[in-house]
Amino acid sequence: MQPNFFMRHILIIGAGKSSSYLIKYLLDHSQNEQLQIIIGDINPEQASKLIHNHPNASVKKLDVFNAEDRALAIEMADIVISMLPAHMHIEVAKDCVRLKKHMVTASYISDAMKDLHDEAVDNNLVFMNEIGVDPGIDHMSAMQVIDRIRDNGGKMILFESFTGGLVAPESDNNLWNYKFTWNPRNVVLAGQGGAAKFLQEGKFKYIPYHRLFRRTEFLEIENYGRFEVYANRDSLKYQSAYGLDNIKTLYRGTMRRVGFSKAWNLFVLLGMTDDSYIIEDSENMSYRDFVNAFLPYSHTDSVELKFRHNLKIDQDDIIWDKLEELDIFSSTKMVHLKRATPAQILQKILMDSWTLSPIDKDMIVMYHKFGYEKDGKKHQIDASMVVIGENQTYTAMAKTVGLPVAIATLAILNEKITTPGVQMPIAREVYTPILSELKNHDIQFTEKDLPYLGYNPLNN
Repeated sequence: MQPNFFMRHILIIGAGKSSSYLIKYLLDHSQNEQLQIIIGDINPEQASKLIHNHPNASVKKLDVFNAEDRALAIEMADIVISMLPAHMHIEVAKDCVRLKKHMVTASYISDAMKDLHDEAVDNNLVFMNEIGVDPGIDHMSAMQVIDRIRDNGGKMILFESFTGGLVAPESDNNLWNYKFTWNPRNVVLAGQGGAAKFLQEGKFKYIPYHRLFRRTEFLEIENYGRFEVYANRDSLKYQSAYGLDNIKTLYRGTMRRVGFSKAWNLFVLLGMTDDSYIIEDSENMSYRDFVNAFLPYSHTDSVELKFRHNLKIDQDDIIWDKLEELDIFSSTKMVHLKRATPAQILQKILMDSWTLSPIDKDMIVMYHKFGYEKDGKKHQIDASMVVIGENQTYTAMAKTVGLPVAIATLAILNEKITTPGVQMPIAREVYTPILSELKNHDIQFTEKDLPYLGYNPLNN
């Protein structure tokens, strides 16, 4: 091995659930690529478990809110990967601009990050964002096909894209067909913050939050069965970036197993997903008390009876079995959270049932539909990807988030990606080498050419 001063230093800030494959990939390439991996985390014990005493890796305790320690760690690196929660990236990014370091994150580009674009360009720095799974692999796989269609003289008329972080069939052992594979809080709050908007057949469509989980669509993935989809908050966010300003249908959404959304909607109707106010005396509540707090008072009817009556749940409806499976009517299980919001309490209840066990496997499913016109005829391409995790640590979520981050980091270090500025991975320079390398790790799409259906087959 070369002496340390010849090594290229990669600083990874944050070693949470999505970092296992990222760290493994970089360590596997550390000898040939002359890499020294430094992991900075507030919990160094957890990070240490992921490096397995590798000689080209070290772990240090790093409080990202300590500006002096953060800047010192960044100054020693050649490139910085931030795996922190999205709202924490910006101070790291400002240090990277000041200290002239490239930066990679898997998170959406915030307005504050976007404001650093000109400075990043002036300093010839690559600030690669949205390079995980969704966003990330969705961008790259979509743009590869869209560019190919255009190169062959086609005109895009429809694009739909759906992703789900789910439980693998072999570990699917609850009635909801679901377990947490990423931040549970984001799952509980999904869809909030304004109406979902998208385009269908040239018409703008809107779904308010209280209707979101009852306006679902269905799709089939070969060998994996049927799924349902609810709309993402803003399907039009990438319309211009993808060059789809004149498209007729543009729809992005989240995948679940059929039946999940109808049951989840009960929590929405009751107000249990609300994160805007505090439940008084929440720490002394039982799960049953929490449920009862959203139901009318009755001196005769049980909590269960009030729940059934108010939400019109029939006696033989499987939704009732799903609710009982979560133990939400337990009078002995306690919330134990001080000054908690309804959403925080619901999250705690769900984590009892939906946390992956050490041997559980998760599953990432992604599906794209491309509709286009060429030589006066309409065509359709369906593309799907399924990735199965190994266990609770090496999950499909960690694989599909971490590997694109790692591959992009090496490509920037090796000057294969050179265009500076704050960006997402939609350029050929970025997506071509990354998608090619992902295939070596069994992350790839299966494509099918199909007759174009759109939403109105009678018009064809």
